[in-house]
Amino acid sequence: MAIQKPQQQEGVETMRLKDLFALYLSKWQWFALSLAICLSLAMFYLLRQHPVYTRTASILVKEDNKQSFSTKINSFTDMGFFDYNSNVYNELASIQSPAVILETVKRLHLDMTYTTEGAFHENTLYGRNLPISASIIGIGDNDFAKFTVRVKENGETIVDDFSYNGEGISGEAVICHLGDTITTPIGKIALKASPYYKKGTDFKIFVSRNGLMPMVANCTARLAATLYDENTTIISLSYRDRSIQRAEEFLNTLISVYNENWVKDKNQIAVSTSEFINERLGVIERELGNVDSDISSYKSEHLIPDVKAASNMYMEQANQANAQILDLNNQLYMARYIRNFVSGEGGKNQLLPANSGISSPIIERQISEYNTKLLERNSLVANSSVSNPLVTDMDNQLVSMRRAIISSIDNQINSLNTQIGAHRSNEQASTARIASNPTQAKYLLSVERQQKVKESLYLFLLQKREENELSQAFTAYNTRIITPPIGGFAPTSPNKRNILLVGLLAGLIIPAAVILLLENMNTKVRGRKDLEKLTIPFRGRDSAVPQGRQEAEDLAQEAARPHPEGQAA
Repeated sequence: MAIQKPQQQEGVETMRLKDLFALYLSKWQWFALSLAICLSLAMFYLLRQHPVYTRTASILVKEDNKQSFSTKINSFTDMGFFDYNSNVYNELASIQSPAVILETVKRLHLDMTYTTEGAFHENTLYGRNLPISASIIGIGDNDFAKFTVRVKENGETIVDDFSYNGEGISGEAVICHLGDTITTPIGKIALKASPYYKKGTDFKIFVSRNGLMPMVANCTARLAATLYDENTTIISLSYRDRSIQRAEEFLNTLISVYNENWVKDKNQIAVSTSEFINERLGVIERELGNVDSDISSYKSEHLIPDVKAASNMYMEQANQANAQILDLNNQLYMARYIRNFVSGEGGKNQLLPANSGISSPIIERQISEYNTKLLERNSLVANSSVSNPLVTDMDNQLVSMRRAIISSIDNQINSLNTQIGAHRSNEQASTARIASNPTQAKYLLSVERQQKVKESLYLFLLQKREENELSQAFTAYNTRIITPPIGGFAPTSPNKRNILLVGLLAGLIIPAAVILLLENMNTKVRGRKDLEKLTIPFRGRDSAVPQGRQEAEDLAQEAARPHPEGQAA
């Protein structure tokens, strides 16, 4: 018995599965009805859901050339010897930052949503499908507003059904035309016709204005940014939206905003550098002007256009004064000698030197006349005597001429003394200037050195400013687009296959579970197998009675005989 019991149990379980399958097969109508209902509900759910499309793009984050050493250790990184972390993780977080997404929302005006009525759900309008555009003037950044725009064939526009922050606002409809700015209960609204507006069409559009920050949170939830591979610097971007064009434009604008922000951050250093350079250039320019003024004033005050030239000039002036003093002393000596000769008794009847070296044409002429007269007197004395009246008269003339010569020589001596004094004064002044020249040269050298230093620094800063401006003008983007926004034209959400599969499984599981539950709750005896479960197995039966008939009779007898439910159990 111990050996046959597992086989009997296995037979019982096999019979149960067969009976359960037969039971399900006998209830096939319920399965068909359940499948029809569940699949219909799944199809209705699919029709009610908005189709969502996905667009993906990939960008390459460029690495700094200064980090080129990292490329040399990539092989060791793959082997696990080094763990190199690129700045791609920073850029991955930056491209998903709320600031970048907020700027993207503002540029694309994603806070304004346009929908129109559809068979099962509202249809989203954007881009080429949007005939008009609207903007609410003066509304808060995080306020919500809704209104309806009806455009008739003649171009007449009706704006009504106003709502502000979830509360409906009662008011009369406003009638206007496209291009007008109207006053409504929720503020001023500007309506414009888009390039895709077709005249003569009649349509109705529901306009919603969402808050900027809630829209940023919504876009962030629909945006996904991941690394393509741990060993690369490629970022994969994907965005889900009800409009294909809006999803593509969102990714393109997001990348553009990110690049612009990166360039702006990169150039912020250059801007700060430019401000510092301009400030220092102004300071150095003022200091350089002050130094130039000091040099000019000092040279003008001391009459030294150039220190070296002034030194040479003063030396030349001193040498010239020396030479002139020497020449004047020689003339003074000769003038005194001739005066003494003329005034003395020894040279009374002797000729005076004609070329005496005195630079006075008057004295030279007087000496020449005196010598001529003296020669005439001596010739007359030789032919006559000293007592000759003509000789006496000539002697008187010679005396007068000597007096005139002495007077002229005295005047010449005074003139020579005056000239010698003037030249000696000039010599002393030149000597004093030569003596003060080293001090002046030292001062000017110090000031000119400051001038050269400041001038060199000024030219250096001018060069750096130009280089800085060029670096700002030629700053390249940090990324390169590898794959532009692409994707299929079939919606990625809702997933029709999965939803229909769920409906199919629900249509099979629900009736199966209900039938199984009802079967387990049924306590009636319906045949020999139920009796065998409740009592002991049959040892024999009447062979003259067919098996099916015998089982039916046994079931009838058992059902007719009253017994407590507890015994049957």
